[in-house]
Amino acid sequence: MSEKKPVLFLLDAMALAYRAYFALIKNPTINSKGLNTSAILGFANTVLDLIKKEKPNLLGVAFDTIAPTARHDEFAFYKANREPMPDDLSIALPYIKEMLTLMGIPILEKDGYEADDIIGTLSKEAEARGYQVYMMTPDKDFGQLVSENIFMYKPAKFGAAAEIWGVEEVCSRYGIKKPEQLIDILAIMGDASDNIPGIFGIGEVGAKKLISEFGSVENMIEQAEHIKNASMKKKVIAGKESALISKQLTTIITDVPIAFMPSQFEWKVPAYAPLQKFFEEIEFKTFSKRWWDAMEALSEKTPAINGQATLFEQDFVSDKISLSSILSNINTIEHDYKLITKPEELEKLIIELNNSKVFCFDTETSGLDTLSAKIIGISFSINPQKAYFVYLKDEDFYNYAIEKLKVVFENENIKKIAQNLKFDMAVLRTAGVEIKKPYADTMIAHYLLQPETKHNLDFLSETYLDYKTITFEELTNNNKVKINDIPSEKFCEYACEDADITLKLWNILEPELHANEMVDLFYNIEMPLIEVLETMERNGVSINTSALNDFSKTIEAEIASLEANIHKLAGETFNIASPKQLGEILFNKLKIEEKPKKTQTKQFSTSEAVLQKYISRHEIVPEILKFRKLSKLQNTYIKTLPELINQQTGRIHTSYNQAVTATGRLSSTNPNLQNIPIRTELGQEIRKAFVPCDSNHTLISADYSQIELRVIASLSNDENMTDAFKKGYDIHSATASRVYDVALDKVNSEQRRNAKTVNFGIIYGISPFGLSERLGISRKEASEIIDNYFNQFPGIKKYMDEIIEFARNNGYVETIKKRRRYLKDINSSNSFVRGFAERNAINAPIQGSSADMIKIAMINIHNWLKEKNLKTKMILQVHDELVFEVPNNEIEIVKPEIERLMKTALPLNVPVEVEVNEGQNWLEAH
Repeated sequence: MSEKKPVLFLLDAMALAYRAYFALIKNPTINSKGLNTSAILGFANTVLDLIKKEKPNLLGVAFDTIAPTARHDEFAFYKANREPMPDDLSIALPYIKEMLTLMGIPILEKDGYEADDIIGTLSKEAEARGYQVYMMTPDKDFGQLVSENIFMYKPAKFGAAAEIWGVEEVCSRYGIKKPEQLIDILAIMGDASDNIPGIFGIGEVGAKKLISEFGSVENMIEQAEHIKNASMKKKVIAGKESALISKQLTTIITDVPIAFMPSQFEWKVPAYAPLQKFFEEIEFKTFSKRWWDAMEALSEKTPAINGQATLFEQDFVSDKISLSSILSNINTIEHDYKLITKPEELEKLIIELNNSKVFCFDTETSGLDTLSAKIIGISFSINPQKAYFVYLKDEDFYNYAIEKLKVVFENENIKKIAQNLKFDMAVLRTAGVEIKKPYADTMIAHYLLQPETKHNLDFLSETYLDYKTITFEELTNNNKVKINDIPSEKFCEYACEDADITLKLWNILEPELHANEMVDLFYNIEMPLIEVLETMERNGVSINTSALNDFSKTIEAEIASLEANIHKLAGETFNIASPKQLGEILFNKLKIEEKPKKTQTKQFSTSEAVLQKYISRHEIVPEILKFRKLSKLQNTYIKTLPELINQQTGRIHTSYNQAVTATGRLSSTNPNLQNIPIRTELGQEIRKAFVPCDSNHTLISADYSQIELRVIASLSNDENMTDAFKKGYDIHSATASRVYDVALDKVNSEQRRNAKTVNFGIIYGISPFGLSERLGISRKEASEIIDNYFNQFPGIKKYMDEIIEFARNNGYVETIKKRRRYLKDINSSNSFVRGFAERNAINAPIQGSSADMIKIAMINIHNWLKEKNLKTKMILQVHDELVFEVPNNEIEIVKPEIERLMKTALPLNVPVEVEVNEGQNWLEAH
């Protein structure tokens, strides 16, 4: 007998929504609010019928987005003649999405790609991982994807049962030998609804005959002279280019950058209250009863796992089996997890740990605030499938265990490994335990190897181990059970599993670091940086709350004044923060635009980008933009910063994220320091609120000067830019001098401004259109400026061309320190998507090298401060700037050394400049 496979259902949302809408076109269902619910009800019935009949446990629904796709971008005529979506259907789509979300069914979307492409990609990836896939759609094009384990599931119609098409059905229907030949038939036939031309005068019958004889469009064109039918031969020769274009258009993309993570598609009976509320609001009384009756029947027939009903043990046709055949879990693998609650048990473990070369560990805590959270337990794993959980619930055992384990964590002969090590390091430091090198972090290792994807333990476990972990929600029954009340055996399995999985992941990820030449980057930059960041977070920064409160009152008054003026200009009061009400005022009442842009929900678009275009149309628009800017600053920083002060320390402790940005730059949360405006007066007022702890301390700011331009000059070896930096010229004036062909001392402010925009724009692959938009000049003038720029700095152009070529050949680019950025779309046929990847190819080595440089500087400064036993604290990192809180008697000691260590962090071919200043607040110091 062949092995049964778990089943994934993927639904083609747009095809099913159109089908549902037009099925009731003659007799639509309208609720009491006047909403046409035909498409919503039809879609709901389709989903319910599928669930009742097939009982799927893995389910997803793919939607198109409004963003242009590869096909639109490359072929402007694609779908150009298609009738616009009926208004009632476009209004229904957000309701369908909300309904699916409440039903617990994942929505799949990706800008630049159609639902067909998403389904095609996920189908092929799922098949490769041992799944059977059913694509629910009435669209014949999906037949090209059918294989031994991928089927079309054509929904029931006119009372007939659903049809399932496999390889045999597709090949029989179109007279072909393999399903992918359907692409060739479609390319010849064309499709009037999608404006796919095909070959003029040849329909399905002719297309089938041609492919039966020649096998593919390419072979048909190559052997066109051998076509016996003279009329058909003439049509093929005349339409060969059209056929090739049509084949490209009809081919479903199967390499969309979207990950298949099985647990994201798991479907269970959804929560009652929120979905029932939706049914009531949309007036689906009859359907609601049918839905819940079906859910009750499913729950009764389904065995409970951990007290929660699932749909995993249901059959699909005759071949459906549990997800566990692919994803193992705590119940399906052998494991030896031991609970340790006594001193004698701990003594044996410590001997084992001290005799090991490597162990993985994980802390369980009472909360996420590392300065106050108490450690409830620590799990350890030395060998796969085996782990220990030191449960520290008892106070006496806690004190004993922490003292004993302190020696283990401080043993420099043992490598300690964790997932998100910074958190564990922080809570252990709070408990008085230091983790001494060597250590490693699986999250950071994966971040270096795959910077664009997720890095959490659940995702890594499924991706690398085909193992589904116990989630914290499952452990606590969705936070209904307090952590101290969890049964010890259950807690032990959860905690030990984390350490065990981390060890297994490390055994996979470490060899990959070696294979990808990332050992130096990992051990000499990212690992030492963990201690630096944890120390900075622990240091925190002081805030002048009284100054912020005074500033808040000023802003509040300005916001109130703006609100009053906006209402006066509008001629009525309304909620300015409501996009709907604002749109009505601007476009229906004031009529600032004849044909205003609308959103998918048919509301007027009032985004900042849209309003910027109308800034000179009516005096109300700039007032609205000011109102928004002030409100955002007020809510994000001015009011929020005092609320973030830690009651224990009296300081703000931001969290630095080491594994978020694909470029290697750090980000921060609570607060997000990177988004505080630097150049505006309002942003400067916020910076003034960051102060030293007392009058005996001063803030010092050290900021790299134009570091990204210096990096690109070094990477490209452009003679002219390198020369300008070596001679100490103002780089923007030097650029303007060359681009405009004027003497350096004759460059005017406008020329320098334009050159500055080009200098920084080049790093991001700016186009003539983009430059014209930024400078407010014609595209022709912008194009001339860029052409002149590349003529004067040919090394820059050469670098850009070479790095894009490198990316095309290798699929990635890298920084000076070998940090990689993978570019899946670099060879995409979609020029829009490809262009984005090309811009990243240019920018990533520059941004990434700058990020590496400041990270190295932070490590070196941190180590120097420790070595010299100085009291100076590194407290903030924002973009290319470091901020320190310095005792006044150390200012003259640390200033020159900070500058030196930053300048020498990553040697370049041009001088590195660092501006170092001091002050009684961050603004003064900057």
